Amino acid sequence: MPAEFKDYYATLGVARDASADEIKKAFRKLARLYHPDTAKDKKTAEAKFKEINEANEVLSDPDKRKKYDTLGAGWQDAGGYQPPPGAGGHEQEFHFGGTGFSDFFEQYFSGGSRYGFPQGFDEGGTTGSAQRGRARRGHDIEGDILVTLDEAMHGTQRPISLQTANRQTGAVQTHSFEVRIPPGATDGRRIRVPGQGEPGHNGGGAGDLYLRVRHAAHPDFTTQETEVTHELDIAPWEAVLGAEVIVPTLDGSIKLRIPAGSENGQNMRVRGRGLPKGKTGERGDFFVKLQIVMPDKISDAERALWEQLRSASTFTPRA
Repeated sequence: MPAEFKDYYATLGVARDASADEIKKAFRKLARLYHPDTAKDKKTAEAKFKEINEANEVLSDPDKRKKYDTLGAGWQDAGGYQPPPGAGGHEQEFHFGGTGFSDFFEQYFSGGSRYGFPQGFDEGGTTGSAQRGRARRGHDIEGDILVTLDEAMHGTQRPISLQTANRQTGAVQTHSFEVRIPPGATDGRRIRVPGQGEPGHNGGGAGDLYLRVRHAAHPDFTTQETEVTHELDIAPWEAVLGAEVIVPTLDGSIKLRIPAGSENGQNMRVRGRGLPKGKTGERGDFFVKLQIVMPDKISDAERALWEQLRSASTFTPRA
């Protein structure tokens, strides 16, 4: 079953030669607009949020973007994309529903195995008549599942559907089940779903399904294991003089004191406000990365004050 092509550049509203910074800004703007936690029409926003996350997942990664750009300009005349090279001899083809990623992404960018082994092949390399009649367990399959940071924070149950298509006979089977995403599910973690992989042969048991967690990109936070980071824009005078600011976290806002003399790129640690660490009850740390932002324009009065500061200051940065 060919996958529908996804125009990720159109999804983010950027040109094909857009810079990494332009892609980042476009994503953040759209993510704030369609984030399910804040949007009024949550159902529509959730679908759109998944689309822009998928586009950002590919275009923000240099290797994935290069692969996407070289898929070929003639896709519109190709009748849709076919499974990747090397998958043509496989008996089973799998399509996921409810994971947050499209078939197009799963086939080209997930890094998982969506296909069973070639027909007539078993793990020991036995083929043909040598394995006829033998009970054989189905092989495991893998896929990605898009998880919001709220889901990673609190855990959730996700309904998933798995469609299995036999490439030889054309027979299609669809079954649905629920997957538990535990609190503290970190990016890259594999969740095992027993018995939901490739069907067994000759009475053998089914393989397992492994879903690799992919944190949905958030406009305000990034994650590294259980640590969460927020980039905070501050004015130059706040860095020099210090300030008290309100900072968002995954579970409410906090008041943060910025010490006088803070530097650009400096990380401030707030202990225990990151993601949960499994069943221990402990949590990772929350980091605030300071970004000193200069004003785009200044008034005449502001310019006069900056000139006055230059005259009065004894600071010599290139000494």
